[in-house]
Amino acid sequence: MTAPLTQLLQAWRSGDLNARDRLIDAAYPQLRAVAGRELANERRNHTLQPTALVNEAFLRLEGAAHLDWRDRTHFVRIIARLMRSILVDHGRRRKAAKRDGGVQVTLSEIAAPTPDPAVDVVNLDAVLTRLEEIDPDKARVVELRYFGGLTVEETGEALGISSATVKRHWQAARVWLHDALSRLD
Repeated sequence: MTAPLTQLLQAWRSGDLNARDRLIDAAYPQLRAVAGRELANERRNHTLQPTALVNEAFLRLEGAAHLDWRDRTHFVRIIARLMRSILVDHGRRRKAAKRDGGVQVTLSEIAAPTPDPAVDVVNLDAVLTRLEEIDPDKARVVELRYFGGLTVEETGEALGISSATVKRHWQAARVWLHDALSRLD
């Protein structure tokens, strides 16, 4: 996404629907890539595709024009939260319909290597919600890195912390999440 993204966000907030459309065009490729990584190791018959995930996030974002958009990273934080919510909602609906374990997403960067690298997104949401209660800073790092696809540097910028702190939070959160997820099995 380019530097004018902040200007597009502010113009959209002011009611410029053309700015909203240009924003979507500018952000779509990166967000589609993030969604593709999220869903890369899904089961073959998984019904939620990366394009649908990004499109649903933009649909939910439609009502957010009134937000006081600060910059690109603020936008990515909101989109990451929306994508997390969409994946969890989809997983819950699937669980309710089939009771088969729900949506599986790959957490290769979060979980330590295991024979089965897929984790139930509903379980991930549950343990990430617990982490938010215990250590909100680490939970935000996970959300931005995993759901938002931000780099260490971008995450630090979004949260106003150093890259070294992001790395420490990321490592500690990965260990905590792996442990919490393994207790759910």
